[in-house]
Amino acid sequence: MSKNVTEVTQELVTPILDQLNLELVDIEFKKEGKNWFLRVFVDKPGGIDIEECGKVSEQLSEKLDEVDPIEQAYFLEVSSPGAERPLKTPADFENYKGEFVYMKLYEPIDGEKEFEGTLLQFENNTAVVEIQIKTRKKQLQVPYEKIAKANLAVTFN
Repeated sequence: MSKNVTEVTQELVTPILDQLNLELVDIEFKKEGKNWFLRVFVDKPGGIDIEECGKVSEQLSEKLDEVDPIEQAYFLEVSSPGAERPLKTPADFENYKGEFVYMKLYEPIDGEKEFEGTLLQFENNTAVVEIQIKTRKKQLQVPYEKIAKANLAVTFN
């Protein structure tokens, strides 16, 4: 099969999610110990509940059984991305302006390669993040292509 497991899974799950008005956040297919896991992370504004995850899991499982793209035994898990949801696409950055985020970059910007701060805006494929260094605040202009990893960050006040 020329397509990898995550690509096939995305093709199969997208119509299911569209029907249920849910958003695909991420797909992982990886081995942990001796077991393989296919994890599908879905969300919607206001969060997703266990019944919705169950519906997606049931329908996706049927489609995966029909197409049978995975040779080895695996566990299918459908869940919420959680409080520290990854930001993968430009639309994610646009939708989560004003939120506290964690970013790791491919190369440093203003001496910073890994930081937490408030996502102020996302325009022209550039995120503007306000970080705090001791007592002063600083805004970083972060081009989208330099972001290795980004997710919402939990703060404890």
